[in-house]
Amino acid sequence: MQFKDYYEILGVKPDAKDAEIKSAYRRLARKYHPDVSKEADAEEKFKSVNEAYEALKDAERRAAYDQLRAGGYRAGDEFRPPPNWQQHGDFDPSGFEGAGFSDFFESLFGGRMGGGPRSAARRGRDLHAQIAIDLETAVRGGRERITLRDGLQGERTLEVKIPAGIQPGQQIRLGRQGSPGQNGGPPGDLLLEIGLRSDGRFRLEGRNVVHTLALTPWEAALGATIPVPTLDGQVELRVPPGSDSGRKLRLRGRGWPGDPPGDQIVVLEVHAPPAETDEQRALYERLAEAFAAFKPRG
Repeated sequence: MQFKDYYEILGVKPDAKDAEIKSAYRRLARKYHPDVSKEADAEEKFKSVNEAYEALKDAERRAAYDQLRAGGYRAGDEFRPPPNWQQHGDFDPSGFEGAGFSDFFESLFGGRMGGGPRSAARRGRDLHAQIAIDLETAVRGGRERITLRDGLQGERTLEVKIPAGIQPGQQIRLGRQGSPGQNGGPPGDLLLEIGLRSDGRFRLEGRNVVHTLALTPWEAALGATIPVPTLDGQVELRVPPGSDSGRKLRLRGRGWPGDPPGDQIVVLEVHAPPAETDEQRALYERLAEAFAAFKPRG
């Protein structure tokens, strides 16, 4: 296994005071918390920060670790605990707060002296699930009741608080709702990946919301003011004269909430009515004669 430099992970010096270590831990835990961080490896960094803090926050564990580190070990060095490591103290892992400790950590602090070896308390596995919510719930926040089924705990119903502005693909972490722990260890967490139920009015492109607006040929040609739905309610949109299908109009700040919020993109789509009567066909023929010089195909 590889030696871990816990001071380097927390970004503090080896002579840092307890208050500095605690402050660094809190800052990094907020930065990498999987519920808020968008970094691809946020969960692993979060676990690494937790592990480093568990090793250094306790005076006895820190002193034992410092003794090892003083032997010249550096991050990434091949490491095996010395034969007399058990003499450094009674380290009981059952009360640890972190999750997913490395083999390095377990080899140093995963046993206790006296009475022979013991089975270490282990935190339960995190469970992962996907849920689909309405667009309005995602935008404004709310509560969602979900039913889960797993082989260990059977069927259970949970009420989940949905934060306002959550986006598809983001996760909500429910503490201690994962698999049960072993040997007295705490349960794991439940991570819910958010999806959106289909909504015929909008689709998402990042933080922008896209809405397709159907127009008649005369509205597109002459211009019009048309009511358009947005996430915050209906607004009046001015369509400029001479608009073609595919033209995009932007409603600034009307997209997904945030700081700053996204925009709403309105894509125009011109629909020609069918000529179902002789009179309507005659009108189309007159229109073709009036615009004979118009060449839409180049």
